[in-house]
Amino acid sequence: MKHVLIVGAGAAGIMAALAAAEAGAKVTVFEKNDIVGKKMGITGKGRCNLTNTCPMSEFIARTPGNGKFLFSAYGRFSNTDLRAKLRRWGLETVEERGGRVFPVSQSAVEVRKFFYRVLRDKGVTLCLNEAVESIYEENGRWFVEAAAGKTAGDACIIATGGVSYPVTGSTGDGYRFAVLQGHTLKELKPSLVPFVSPHKWVHDLSGLSLKNVEATLWKGRKKIDSRFGEMIFTHFGVSGPVILLLSTAAAHKGKAEFPMELVINLKPALSEEKMLARLKRDFEKYERKQMENAMRDLLPHRLIPVVLARAGVAADLQASQLPAAARRQIAYVLQNLQLTVTGTRPIEEAVVTAGGVSVKEISPQTMESKLVPHLYFAGEVMDIDALTGGYNLQAAFSTGYVAGTAAALQEDE
Repeated sequence: MKHVLIVGAGAAGIMAALAAAEAGAKVTVFEKNDIVGKKMGITGKGRCNLTNTCPMSEFIARTPGNGKFLFSAYGRFSNTDLRAKLRRWGLETVEERGGRVFPVSQSAVEVRKFFYRVLRDKGVTLCLNEAVESIYEENGRWFVEAAAGKTAGDACIIATGGVSYPVTGSTGDGYRFAVLQGHTLKELKPSLVPFVSPHKWVHDLSGLSLKNVEATLWKGRKKIDSRFGEMIFTHFGVSGPVILLLSTAAAHKGKAEFPMELVINLKPALSEEKMLARLKRDFEKYERKQMENAMRDLLPHRLIPVVLARAGVAADLQASQLPAAARRQIAYVLQNLQLTVTGTRPIEEAVVTAGGVSVKEISPQTMESKLVPHLYFAGEVMDIDALTGGYNLQAAFSTGYVAGTAAALQEDE
């Protein structure tokens, strides 16, 4: 019976442990926290977005960080396989808007407790509160050394996550272990993270949420990406779903070279002609009102002074006195509200880490190191990252499943 050692009990480590156990291996998992799946406990706004129901080809397309590397892993363990496995173990799931899959309980904490029970039922040895100090190979055996001593095994899987949300235990330990084994580390960058902006008017709008807007990120004349949806102004800049997605594009397409320009179309459903017609109707309706009141049907109250100021229109000007040229300028600002972003929030605040152990040095069929026999990787510790919607957790589950199965069934050299 093979003895598989796993460092890290996040989504990838948990699935690696369960896959290895079901393949007949003895499994020991080391986790620095006192619980398993701690980061899973905060995913999906506390509801745990486990995966997505879209085709696996879409998973790859929505994984800007080396999505093609996951082709084989997704072939071995897909979203359908995951849901079937969870159901067999006792966790029912439900599909929601956008194909997102959540537990029926709607509780990420319950998912974490569920996995703990399954790990125990499968006979996995859990070494909690055990921060691993080092891993090494000696005479064909792998050793994991922690404060309580060292444990020997036939294979080792590094599933320690990235460096985002370090409070959950993701402090980059796996990167150090990988580098000491000769692996290359690709630059670590924040992905799915809010933007920082220096503008006072942005900070003054803190807490204001906008729905159904289109946000486009530019680096000079190069369009990085454009997204439609919801965003929010904060005391440091901008955040929300569309901003997080644009931050991933900045990390990959834009190479995170700040400053960049963010252009917000507040009324993307209207053409320029329809926008002008809408303004003309509103200003005729409120012709005796001052401009700051004449736009109350069009924008949130707090945003009106910002748009007027950037259009060069006095807030106390009577609507009936507004020149046609000024109306055109307001229409332009409404569909081209520009702000500078000078960077992102710290990587510790990112949803996921872009960068990590180079996938060129890892077998996509088994997740085994191409440099060191019987050393495997799973999850975010590798240079893979995806968009929001359940894609990152599926990547963790799929790579964990492949690594755990391969480690359990490996042949002696």
